[in-house]
Amino acid sequence: MEESHRTKETFNVTPWEVSGPVDYDKLLHQFGVKRLDHILLSRVKKLSGERLHPMIRRNFVYAHRDLDLILNDYESGKGFFIYTGRGPSGPMHIGHLVPLLFNKWLQDTFDLNLHIQVTDDEKFVYKQDAKWEDIDHHTKQNLIDIAALGFNPDKTFIFRDSEYIKNTYPLLLKIAKKITLSTARATFGFQNETNLGLTFYPVYQIATTFFEEKRCLVPCAIDQDPYFRMQRDIAESLGFKKTATLYSKFLPSLTGTYGKMSSSLADTAIWLDDDEKKVKNKINKYAFSGGQATVEEHRRMGGNPEVDVSFQWLKILFEPSDPKLRVIEHDYHTGKLLTGELKQILIERVNSFLIAHREKRKRTEKELDRYMYSGKLAKQMWGKQF
Repeated sequence: MEESHRTKETFNVTPWEVSGPVDYDKLLHQFGVKRLDHILLSRVKKLSGERLHPMIRRNFVYAHRDLDLILNDYESGKGFFIYTGRGPSGPMHIGHLVPLLFNKWLQDTFDLNLHIQVTDDEKFVYKQDAKWEDIDHHTKQNLIDIAALGFNPDKTFIFRDSEYIKNTYPLLLKIAKKITLSTARATFGFQNETNLGLTFYPVYQIATTFFEEKRCLVPCAIDQDPYFRMQRDIAESLGFKKTATLYSKFLPSLTGTYGKMSSSLADTAIWLDDDEKKVKNKINKYAFSGGQATVEEHRRMGGNPEVDVSFQWLKILFEPSDPKLRVIEHDYHTGKLLTGELKQILIERVNSFLIAHREKRKRTEKELDRYMYSGKLAKQMWGKQF
């Protein structure tokens, strides 16, 4: 297979860049996090009413810090809250929805407050050629896409950093005073040419974990870990709890399971505004296949679902039924299901999702204020001065 030699390449995972064939087991040791074990999974399953999310069942959400403490707090009645974010550098694609959809499941299952931070400041200072007018436009469009996923409007606070900073600035200063430049360099790899805006941004990402007195759980992709290692170093000295984290793997690019879907490769990403024809053409052209070179060979030898992107996307996002997924996997592995047929299944699922999302988006645009200003949690947050 084309991918076999890629596993020998080096990889790099930072909050701003993911490159190479990621070794998720090595990241456990590199970041000092723990794999989700059967004991924790059993507790989550029991507390969720026997409804584990497919991303957990299928080892896509696979690592954590202090999830046991979160479950202890929930069982004791203390509760917890959750936090996720989005960097509005451009339009949103399917990969951007992964943490948001998982957070929605957590909110619905455990009846949680959710804070969604839209980091317009970070994206402006990260890209040297970024224009604030462009970031502002993308932010406004991203906000609608996020709200359209159907979070509870009375338990969800969606905010953009540049707007909410007037409520948080004293807290940001307290956090910044605890973090030395050498610590920031060691944690994020900042160099002498790094602009000051980017060195200050992590303070804001940490601040959101202090929005409530309860312990915060951050479900996110594992590349975001450095922020929360830093949070755990200073939280208790400021009178807050150390945050807990749940880490997922990356939704792979269409071009192979070794990488991550990237906005910089626009033609190989599925964007939320892609029409049915574009989705079909992209998946047929770019989705890496685990099948054989000819139909005859595939019927005889079968395909490899582990490296087939269409199957992996079904596994991660688009086939919630375990029995149905097993049938697809078996039929592809034995050669009964051809690569083109597997791609067609994914095309239909993705298009159905995107059509429904765009309809929800139209309705949500008029209701966005509830998530940002007028909902119960939003009102509480605008009434706070940290």
